[in-house]
Amino acid sequence: MDRRNFIRFGIAATAGGLIVPSVSLAEGSMSGAGGIYFTKDQPGRWAAKAGGHAPMITLQKGDGQTAVEVVTPHEMKQYEHYIIKHILLDKDYNFIAEYMFDPDKDLQPRSEFKLDGYSGALFAISTCNKHDTWLTMAEV
Repeated sequence: MDRRNFIRFGIAATAGGLIVPSVSLAEGSMSGAGGIYFTKDQPGRWAAKAGGHAPMITLQKGDGQTAVEVVTPHEMKQYEHYIIKHILLDKDYNFIAEYMFDPDKDLQPRSEFKLDGYSGALFAISTCNKHDTWLTMAEV
């Protein structure tokens, strides 16, 4: 993939990752799951891919902070097939943070974030270059 196409794809994935949850979850339902974005329970057309694409969230609390680890159990085959990024959203689907992967350097799609004094629903998005956008929720 040349640099220009990589940048275009990255911008499209970012826009989809930020817009899709707020549009489809705006009324508090998961109405877009299995169609616009995918979850482990609603993998839509990617039923055989859920195990390797749905992000897993691990939380560790202490001293008013929450350490968040997001892991997608997905292989990184350089630019051929890889996880582009992880995005964290708050309970109102507002952007908190993101981590962009370098498929030439990152051997595993794993990211870490620190949250100060946050509580409530936390959404992690994992975007694959071939199998779309996946969403997982955890309670902080």
